[in-house]
Amino acid sequence: MIQGIFDIQVNGYGGVDFNSDDLSVDALHQACAKLREDGVTGILATIITEKLPVMAQRLARLVQLREQDDLIKAMIRGFHIEGPFISPMDGYRGAHPQDAVCPATVDDMKLLQDSAGGLTRLVTLAPEYDARMQTIAYLAKQGITISAGHCNSSMNQLHAAIDAGLSMYTHLGNGCPANMPRHDNIVQRVLSLHDKLWLCFIADGVHIPMFALKNYLNIAGSDRCIITTDAIAPAGLGPGTYTLSRWTLQIGEDLAARSEDGSHLVGSAIDMPRVIQNLQQSLGMDQTQIEKLICKNPRKAIGL
Repeated sequence: MIQGIFDIQVNGYGGVDFNSDDLSVDALHQACAKLREDGVTGILATIITEKLPVMAQRLARLVQLREQDDLIKAMIRGFHIEGPFISPMDGYRGAHPQDAVCPATVDDMKLLQDSAGGLTRLVTLAPEYDARMQTIAYLAKQGITISAGHCNSSMNQLHAAIDAGLSMYTHLGNGCPANMPRHDNIVQRVLSLHDKLWLCFIADGVHIPMFALKNYLNIAGSDRCIITTDAIAPAGLGPGTYTLSRWTLQIGEDLAARSEDGSHLVGSAIDMPRVIQNLQQSLGMDQTQIEKLICKNPRKAIGL
């Protein structure tokens, strides 16, 4: 039995959406109880792209709810702010709403950070939309882990971001178009920097085929890699049709969330027991190797 699972990207769980404006303490407790039942001992609750005042309100709500319940406080160790400072380009933007995407500024980041009550642990942004890497440098000084993601940063931009304090890449192989240049693309650029960045992957076998994940892990080495679920509200409930914010979602047997017409992915509904099963059966990993990817490395990367 694997102990101490920590997931740095959880948008919702057990039918509960952490980005809901109507989130209640009872619902959040329910989600945390389900996470614990599935073997998870800590997460970063993830707030994704929306208009800045809405994101700030949602972060403040999570802070408030967390103070009301011991289980929530024990499970939610901090927040992952994913967006709105990401690429507005189709493909790279993923399922994030285009009308809420904006360039990074220190003032806007401070607004979100203040709303998060000192619990911001991880921020995902696009370095090419952070002028002179000022926001990255600001966050690094605060001791917050900065991750590139939903971006198409050039090698020069990635190097500049690393110099400013960037130390991670969010769900590599996703948040990018299905068709890209063969060699000079964001996946290859980031893989070439594996000695400088923590690389995160979604191990549902759909966001990245398991054979490709095996290649990525072989290149980067397990010492610098992290497996996350990037779970959304239906995670832990199994296949079905669900309504979530702006989306009607189809969850298949593979536990990937797709748009109603099946044309593209809208997140993952995988849970950590299924992640462990995938890593064991598809990649032949033993318990020690898996513990590094889902227990030790996530905590180390964010300083817990």
